[in-house]
Amino acid sequence: MKRQQLFFFLFGVVGLIFILRLFTIQMLDPSYKLSADNNAKRIVKVYPPRGFVYDRNGELLVANQVAYDLMVIPRQVKAFDTTRFAQLLGIDRAYVKSELTKARVYSPYRASVFLKMLTVDDYARVQERLNDYRGFFVQRRILRDYTVDYGANVFGFIGEVTDNYIKDHPEYELGDLVGQAGIEKAYEEVLRGKAGVQYRLVDNFNREMGPYMEGQFDRDPLPGKDVTSTIDGVLQAYGEALMSGKRGSIVAIEPSTGEILALVTAPSYRPSTLVGRKRSRNYAALYRDSINKPLYDRGLLAEYPPGSPFKLMNALIGLQTQAITADTRYTCSHGFHFGRLTVGCHCHGGSMALQHAITTSCNNYFCTTYKAIIEQFPTARQGMDAWSNHVKSFGLGKFLGSDLPTGRKGFVPDAAFYTRIYGGTSWRAVTTISNGIGQGELLVTPMQLANMTAAIANRGHWYIPHIVKKIGKQPVDNPDFFKKQRTTVHPKYFEVVINGMFDVFEIGTAAGSRVKHIQMCGKTGTAENPHGQDHSIFVAFAPKDNPKIALAMFVENGYWGARWAAPISSLMIEKYLTDSISRPDLERRMMEGNLQGEYGMSTKTKLPL
Repeated sequence: MKRQQLFFFLFGVVGLIFILRLFTIQMLDPSYKLSADNNAKRIVKVYPPRGFVYDRNGELLVANQVAYDLMVIPRQVKAFDTTRFAQLLGIDRAYVKSELTKARVYSPYRASVFLKMLTVDDYARVQERLNDYRGFFVQRRILRDYTVDYGANVFGFIGEVTDNYIKDHPEYELGDLVGQAGIEKAYEEVLRGKAGVQYRLVDNFNREMGPYMEGQFDRDPLPGKDVTSTIDGVLQAYGEALMSGKRGSIVAIEPSTGEILALVTAPSYRPSTLVGRKRSRNYAALYRDSINKPLYDRGLLAEYPPGSPFKLMNALIGLQTQAITADTRYTCSHGFHFGRLTVGCHCHGGSMALQHAITTSCNNYFCTTYKAIIEQFPTARQGMDAWSNHVKSFGLGKFLGSDLPTGRKGFVPDAAFYTRIYGGTSWRAVTTISNGIGQGELLVTPMQLANMTAAIANRGHWYIPHIVKKIGKQPVDNPDFFKKQRTTVHPKYFEVVINGMFDVFEIGTAAGSRVKHIQMCGKTGTAENPHGQDHSIFVAFAPKDNPKIALAMFVENGYWGARWAAPISSLMIEKYLTDSISRPDLERRMMEGNLQGEYGMSTKTKLPL
């Protein structure tokens, strides 16, 4: 009897608890109503304002604009005239049916995007008639507003998240936008902010009647943080104008910080092209353009032989390993000759020391120097590995660790690489002699070559290149960006090389690009191209002492360094340092110069360096 009484007692207690809990849920705690299906309530996602992007001087580059998404909750939709509805929206009737089906598959109860990114005018027209279509409503969203016509590769773009992306990032929902390239992608978490939510009462005609429960369950969005980039907007725009009608890249860095001043790729596109309802169609057109590759950031992804600017590396390594001194003289007789091997040269020939060899870009001098570096060691393998390690200390042949979301590491060969090709003992310095003049297997990106130039400008150290300067009002929080990366070459060896680079503008291969009032240091180059005319290359920094800018540039099919790359580089430097141009005729010639004809040529004519 006692057991039976205990059972009924416990049963009664459990039942009482259950009844009290139900009463609490249904009568006292209104928050539970929010998760129930209720035709008198609408849940509206409030998108946060995305953070703005500024240039290094505080100029606004990327802001926001208002757009509207037409949303649908499938379970609330009643039978309607799809033809009339399609006409109202300016879309196909088939689109209406397919999107409704897609929304039902996603969730009959949850709102999903039916038609994205209505303009303000579209919204005004649709809103007047929307009461006739139950289950549909308009939701405000934020789109990007690119306030300038340049820098598309720098800013990147935002696009709608995919199902696979949501699986890996559950904080996103269908219809959300996410950064997909450039700063937008690299700093997505900083820029995106956090969405809010509103609960709205609606009547049986789908009209909003006001906030639910006086808005006590609403949550305000958290705006994204603003970002100050390292880019100089004026310089970026100027570089893109100079590269009009050409293919290639310009990368400019502030040597004392590693901050990227300009990241130009050509051809490019207007940033606003990838905003709004036409974004998908425009993106597809850009993606399919396999000729110009406007979505391909040549400054970060294109890999080229470095050509003659790499002679600076061999000069420094030769000095560091004591394979040569600044006074070492070699005599050039129209090139480097070893047995039946000949590497031609276009310098004036004769006997010369290192500084003059840099100024005249003597192939013989640097092939001989490279050979001397490798042959200093007991075996070619040891010499090659020592040489390779010196090269890599300048940031070549590896990822630089920047905050850019893409890039390639180029290639610097080592002993293991040549052993795989030629076998263990069947190769030596002359087998790889092309490395002496920046050809052969060597590959660099324009970003890496600009970084190498900054290391030379700094007399032996560099900083990791980066493209964001501040988040909000605070400096970017990455201690690696402020740490000196030291090369394996002692600072005392740089002066003779820099003097040779200075003479390149004064009396050498870039004398035609000299600016009287700026002490510039540079090196012309040509990269062999088996698919057409050679690429025009140039590296430079200025001023000679306490440099403010270092850059590298490639003009594809631009013949030789002094034809396109050197003049454009000198204009970039002058523009940045003086905010003016003293050579308007040269500026006009570079801006109007067009190489589109070259990109259709299949034959190749050898021209001098």
